[in-house]
Amino acid sequence: MREARRRAVPILRAAGIAAAGLEARLLLEGSVGTRALDPERALDAAAAATFAGYLQRRAAGEPVWRILGEREFWGLTFRLSPATLEPRPDSETIVEAALAQLGARRGENLSLLDLGTGTGCLLVALLSECPQARGLGVDLSEEACRTAAGNAMLNGVAARASFRKGSWAEGLAGAFDLIVSNPPYIPTAEIATLSTEVREHDPLLALDGGADGLGPYRIFARSLPALLAPGGFIVFEIGAGQKNDVVAIMAAGGLELRGSRHDLGGHERALIFAPA
Repeated sequence: MREARRRAVPILRAAGIAAAGLEARLLLEGSVGTRALDPERALDAAAAATFAGYLQRRAAGEPVWRILGEREFWGLTFRLSPATLEPRPDSETIVEAALAQLGARRGENLSLLDLGTGTGCLLVALLSECPQARGLGVDLSEEACRTAAGNAMLNGVAARASFRKGSWAEGLAGAFDLIVSNPPYIPTAEIATLSTEVREHDPLLALDGGADGLGPYRIFARSLPALLAPGGFIVFEIGAGQKNDVVAIMAAGGLELRGSRHDLGGHERALIFAPA
């Protein structure tokens, strides 16, 4: 296996992949189905063929986690589908902000709502940390809802999670203690400038936030205040430089900024809102 990895690294480097060594190892692990690689062991024919196919796909620009079909988020495993955004470490900031805001309430019988749930990573991560909570994930894609339901089962929270196809909060009723969302926030004109990995492999539905990237937030400002329980709050992910605009939009809906959290790169990534 050491030799297989050694030969793979220059192939990936030639394709412009900076972390060629790491990705070669990840793809090799995926090919043999284990992280416990024996460097001295030779690949069997089936694993060698799988590995060669993985390398070809990665060199063509397909992200490594798409090839492997799953990615870790919040220490949990989430399976991907073409209809779901690939969970990214920066989005863990939403979970961190929500848990910090909940504080001691994490042990209560909370009602959670995740809009644009995708893989279900936000809702499943929160349910894993809030053992008495129940949650609803909503997504415009039926395929995404199926993927999220599978991930809830995979991570042991299926009994407390439900998923439904829908457009944001349309048709919802009830009172939620926490609403989270990582909505599409990239302006339409900027989609073409994204990396190949994102532009050609993440679903457009999860990327395109309209002409200025703020379309979903305007919908949230109109629809979410009525869905909050007393003491409830909202946590959104935002793009770089969008804070002031999002705060103004939420203020028009009667919501005020209660805090924010920075991602690994030092950018304000998660904003917390509650009724003014």
